[in-house]
Amino acid sequence: MSIDLISMLAAGVLVACIVYVANHLSGKRLPKWIMPAAIGATMLGFSIWNEYSWFSRVRADLPETVTVLRTIESSQPWRPWTYLAPITMRFMAMDRAVTIRSATVPGLVATEVMLVQRYLPTTRVPVAFDCIAGRRADLIEGAALAPDGTLTGADWLSVGLEDDILKAACNGG
Repeated sequence: MSIDLISMLAAGVLVACIVYVANHLSGKRLPKWIMPAAIGATMLGFSIWNEYSWFSRVRADLPETVTVLRTIESSQPWRPWTYLAPITMRFMAMDRAVTIRSATVPGLVATEVMLVQRYLPTTRVPVAFDCIAGRRADLIEGAALAPDGTLTGADWLSVGLEDDILKAACNGG
């Protein structure tokens, strides 16, 4: 978040320098309100661009093995323009590179779901999927999935065979 603030301020300083030079080159004929208006418009424009482009910039930096499963858009009162076009502030993804398929139990898959949110560190949640029964189990707080398919420390949650996350895990993303 601090890098966003520093970048926004740098954009404002750059425009201030440009307006200052333009004013001196014009023989100081520019109206006095041009400098603060240009700085304010630039800082606001940069902030809006930065918010709206965050998801596409992060997605472009992800490895090819990562599949975005779901995006969550939001609108906030302090950003009134987001009511017209909501901003993607977080998303769920899965990395096929860490997906493990059971050799002994058909349809059993273990992988990690990444929860990515702007301004917060990425959280990785280990998850097991039963592709045949349409179930999933979060492998947190000591929960484990044995190679024979035995689940300990968690319960299977029925999500159905049409669940997007289950389909991505079972079909390889």
